[in-house]
Amino acid sequence: MKRRVVVTGVGLVTPVGIGVTESWDALCAGRSGIGEITRFDAAAFPTKIAGEVKGFVPEDYLPKKEAKRTPQFIAYAIAAARMAVEDSKLKIDGSNGDRIGVVTGCGLGGLEILEDNARILETKGPKRVSPFFIPMMIGNMAPGMVSIHFGAKGPNLSIATACAAGTHAVGQAFHMIQTGVADAMITGGVESVISPTCVAGFNAMKALSTRNDDPQKASRPFERDRDGFVVGEGCGILILETLDAARERGAKIYAEVIGFGASGDGFHMTAPPEDGDGAVRCMEEALADAGIGYKEIDYINAHGTSTPLNDLYETRALKTVFKEKAHSIPVSSTKSMTGHLLGGAGGIETVFTALTIHTGDIPPTINFGNPGEECDLDYVPNTARKADVKTAMTNSFGFGGTNGTLVLRKVEE
Repeated sequence: MKRRVVVTGVGLVTPVGIGVTESWDALCAGRSGIGEITRFDAAAFPTKIAGEVKGFVPEDYLPKKEAKRTPQFIAYAIAAARMAVEDSKLKIDGSNGDRIGVVTGCGLGGLEILEDNARILETKGPKRVSPFFIPMMIGNMAPGMVSIHFGAKGPNLSIATACAAGTHAVGQAFHMIQTGVADAMITGGVESVISPTCVAGFNAMKALSTRNDDPQKASRPFERDRDGFVVGEGCGILILETLDAARERGAKIYAEVIGFGASGDGFHMTAPPEDGDGAVRCMEEALADAGIGYKEIDYINAHGTSTPLNDLYETRALKTVFKEKAHSIPVSSTKSMTGHLLGGAGGIETVFTALTIHTGDIPPTINFGNPGEECDLDYVPNTARKADVKTAMTNSFGFGGTNGTLVLRKVEE
């Protein structure tokens, strides 16, 4: 029999706050974390805005010497993991460490480390390249360093499926516990690539918003005047474990993970198909894995990037999957406030979905004035909403046509 899997701890480092309480309060208040780029001089770039994490102090979570050499994305992962482990009160020691693993999603890893060392190589020569360059650049060092910090010696994986990576990571962790590969997992998504190369690359694709004069209104999913996504950074981590273990130790339970779906578009490098076929199959697979029908979903945390194509095609996919119920299900995009965390998006958005179930608060889609073409669903415009959400879904779709969907449910005592 498959084991039931629940969320017993969460941690957040986001553009709207550091920590779960600060981030969640900001979301429910509809506060944007988007502002002018401060990491580098963006004067020559078409896009001068991003969702930066503000006020993060690595030394609060790492020894001072280690903090100085740790890239931002790894520091975010360790910080969010520490929050989640402490929140769950899960003890990790020699008696259980080899049954507790780490799997996180990350799209680009330490891109700023690559930029810095490429510059050093060009200007100062190969002998000046840092010995930490390779180990601190690769994406799997986020779960690797989390494993080291907490003594979690079970499965240790990094998922690199672009903007679906965080969701895929949680899905893999869920199935590992469900099938007995591990007893508990530290999982989620992380990203920190607000750097010249990243912004220039997305600008070249014309994927980013250029609403530089009004940053907090730049990310506007499903809205008529959306003009691209806003890149964000941060990390969302969850502690997953079996329901039996959680109940035995009296743990707080945010939600149960009951279904995971993954699919490929097989269509285009960056654009989804017009009918949202890959997203449709992904959501249907998640529902089938959960053993429920579409009528049981009470809320959807959408991928909702604020790009012209994604929002339209995701809306079409939702209408296909949810049929006559599509217009009555609340659908919100928290990217309207956090920006798009790329490989980290699924991590924070799965935490947000669990918190929606746990608190009964549905965060809004802010900056929603006029609906975009065919975007006529209930996007929870501008103001949070109270609701009894028993079952919820969260979507993530990435370049290369890779899709991920999770279904979470309230655990009734």
